[in-house]
Amino acid sequence: MTRIDQKFASLRASGKKAFVSYIMAGDPDVATSLAVMKGLPGAGVDIIEIGLPFTDPMADGPTIQLAGQRALEGGMTLDKTLAMVTEFRRGDDSTPIVMMGYYNPIYSRGVDLFLVQAKAAGIDGLIIVDLPPEEDDELCIPAQKAGLNFIRLATPTTDDKRLPKVLQNTSGFVYYVSITGITGAAAPEAADVAPEVARIKAQTDLPVIVGFGITTPVVAEAIAGIADGCVVGSAIVKDIAEGKSVAEVLERVAKLAAGAHRG
Repeated sequence: MTRIDQKFASLRASGKKAFVSYIMAGDPDVATSLAVMKGLPGAGVDIIEIGLPFTDPMADGPTIQLAGQRALEGGMTLDKTLAMVTEFRRGDDSTPIVMMGYYNPIYSRGVDLFLVQAKAAGIDGLIIVDLPPEEDDELCIPAQKAGLNFIRLATPTTDDKRLPKVLQNTSGFVYYVSITGITGAAAPEAADVAPEVARIKAQTDLPVIVGFGITTPVVAEAIAGIADGCVVGSAIVKDIAEGKSVAEVLERVAKLAAGAHRG
């Protein structure tokens, strides 16, 4: 079992929903993003998603695109992202970490070398948004063999014909994108999301976590209430972009986490 599997088993045993938070590695600089990352578990975060900055982030809205640009302009790299995870692991060996990004930096590094380095750093899972199931041999299958979960996105446009293909080699959890569009867009409605979550859960035993557009504790509670948990990204990244202190960012995270855990 990965740390992700263990976390969901623990949450199920205690009847709790998962709160997943996203930050961009190196935004606005390594020291700040690492300080935020180290504070996330204490603020109630169950699983951390760490973004790998990339020049052409096709699935991200303006908030996360700009975070990636700031990180890249500050000199953030794949090596520095892995080093950031390694440093986090010195003080926390239990919180699951999912790296979210795009395939190009991994392909450039070489899949085999990347997987060795990611595992050594303490990464537990990958979300690579531009690798469809038809390309599972590229990274998904090797990652699973290396002991990392490969987490797939399902969307409102993933119909019943496509869904089994999406779920085929997915592990850890299924990330349901609650809206059509980019990150940071309009808030999802629990009434619209609930049937979609039920449709996915009818075809898999994996937890279903819902993300995109969740910006308040009230929405986090509503969405977590109809799924196995929720993801918040842009709202946290926006606070960082506005120059709020680490303490202020973590205060916002704690309120969002409390909402999700009430779900």
